Amino acid sequence: MQSLYQILMLILDVAWFIMIAHIIMSWLISFQVLNPYQPIVNQIWNGLARLLEPIYTPIRRFLPATPGLDLAPLVAFIALIAIRIILQNNYMYFM
Repeated sequence: MQSLYQILMLILDVAWFIMIAHIIMSWLISFQVLNPYQPIVNQIWNGLARLLEPIYTPIRRFLPATPGLDLAPLVAFIALIAIRIILQNNYMYFM
């Protein structure tokens, strides 16, 4: 059971890294530090978006419409941290 815990934590760590990369990249594109028309930036941006859109889309259905502000990444990030906390606090059940 400990291996299951470690696998779950690894998956959450990878998801955390991907979400952080997507959030930082969106800021850099918004502040025009990165040009989304460059091929490598576009490939990375589209790849991250394809990975995260299945997570963000159901969250957007429940959130109120906020023009110009997407709260789905914030909600998903908080949910990810909450899941990590729940798993860490219930670590004894995986032993």
